Amino acid sequence: MKDRLLLLSVRLQLLKEESGQDLIEYGLVMAMIAFAATAGMSTFASDINSAFGSMGSKLTVSLT
Repeated sequence: MKDRLLLLSVRLQLLKEESGQDLIEYGLVMAMIAFAATAGMSTFASDINSAFGSMGSKLTVSLT
């Protein structure tokens, strides 16, 4: 009987433990941040590309 109660107690403690849940939540938050950064990079990259293109054409015109 003692062994069964001990086994039941251990199982209940394992079910109540939430330390692994925190790790999963941090992983999900990091995945959402990475997704948002990736989605925003395409717009940001095209803006930077056009800015450098504009500066390059202005430098070309001023040097000639």
